[in-house]
Amino acid sequence: MNVAENFAVTGNIPRPPLCVLVVDDETLIRWSISEARTGNGHDVVEAGSAEDALEAMASTPRPIDVVLLDYRLPDSTDLGLLASIRRTLPHSAVVLMTAFGTPEVARDAMSLGAYQVLDKPFDMHGLDSLVRDAYAASHA
Repeated sequence: MNVAENFAVTGNIPRPPLCVLVVDDETLIRWSISEARTGNGHDVVEAGSAEDALEAMASTPRPIDVVLLDYRLPDSTDLGLLASIRRTLPHSAVVLMTAFGTPEVARDAMSLGAYQVLDKPFDMHGLDSLVRDAYAASHA
């Protein structure tokens, strides 16, 4: 069924795929998140370090809509990368993922412009709606 047929049958307005940057140094987590986003029709760019994330932001041919960002990376153990992302991609939503969350980290991340702080481990089933909600909030 093509887009027009889907709209005619279901009444659902088609949603364009989002470009999602997944930044996590754990290969299996990055792969799982990326596969699920791709399976939901999104374009996904992966990065395993802060350096890779900055390179991806500069070289990705289309705008990045949402960043799923791990708090601790081999070359970034604070919120400096989040601050850089917000400066470089001011219209992109950022969800900070962490297994090391504290109230202070969450507060500081939100003050830097994170849409949400997501504690690891998290339920992958709700991640697509979180990505869409984050995108919608960043474009409201």
